[in-house]
Amino acid sequence: MEEEGAVGFLPALADGILWILQSIPMAFYNLGYAITHPGLWLDFLSWNATAEDKQSVMRVVYYGGSTEFFFVAITVFLVIFAIGLWRNSFLWGTVRVLEGFANTVGRFAAWAGLLMVLQQVVIVFMQRIFTRPDISVGFGIPLQFDISWFAEELKLYNAMVVALCLTYTFVQGGHVRVDLVYSAVSYRAKRVIDMFGSLFFMIPMATLIWMYSWYFLWRHLIVPKPSASDQLDRLLTKSRAMKWNVETIGFSPNGFTGYFLFKVLMVALVGMIFIQAWSFFFRSYLEWKEGEEAEGKYLDRDILEEGEEPYDHAEF
Repeated sequence: MEEEGAVGFLPALADGILWILQSIPMAFYNLGYAITHPGLWLDFLSWNATAEDKQSVMRVVYYGGSTEFFFVAITVFLVIFAIGLWRNSFLWGTVRVLEGFANTVGRFAAWAGLLMVLQQVVIVFMQRIFTRPDISVGFGIPLQFDISWFAEELKLYNAMVVALCLTYTFVQGGHVRVDLVYSAVSYRAKRVIDMFGSLFFMIPMATLIWMYSWYFLWRHLIVPKPSASDQLDRLLTKSRAMKWNVETIGFSPNGFTGYFLFKVLMVALVGMIFIQAWSFFFRSYLEWKEGEEAEGKYLDRDILEEGEEPYDHAEF
């Protein structure tokens, strides 16, 4: 039985390797086709409820969670890394761009925390002092909602801080590291561990969560509801009856009505983790190759005062 299992495993492994080797060259064709035929998947931006508009939405739904899109992303990663093996300066530039993107988004989104506090103060004043049931914001045609709407909206600010500041916190070294082996090994061994973690933990985890969150998002935006098992031809057939059905139902009668935004933030979070895995792998490789003098090279971290970091990650 063991020999039969081993014999059956080897052909399956060979088929898997062959599938990967075939999918990577096809990624160049798929990317080129998408770039040269933008109308097939961007036609819905000028929404006129035509058949072409609906089909373009379904193509976005399908390819956003498809193996074709995954291999395009992986192929771009491999091409960048291959060029970086030849020119380290190019790879350092890529690291600076990706880390700069995480820092920029995170620093901007962090202001949502202040906005959340200020809005909570306004809610307390309007309820306890002015005894108003609603809040009106704006000039001319004001934005007016019940106070419970603004109270539930506070969750959105919290979600923005969590989702959009996660990779920023990673770049800043603010996440907790549960350290059992890392501190005891050599500098180069640490970089190897970091590269391994990027490839075999961050990227697979982000890919798996993306598959769930992508379709979870679209099931709250359109009907008929798409499924991860739907092939492109089935989704194109569904497009004949496709209608926008954006989730606007709150948890309370007068509560916040934009809960679909939480699904958007979930997708953004996973996408940024996937990109940050690239950046972390590239940085770890360059620091491994160039030695200890390259540790922290071009790393843009916030400081409170000269030479003082705002926090140190805990290690156990």
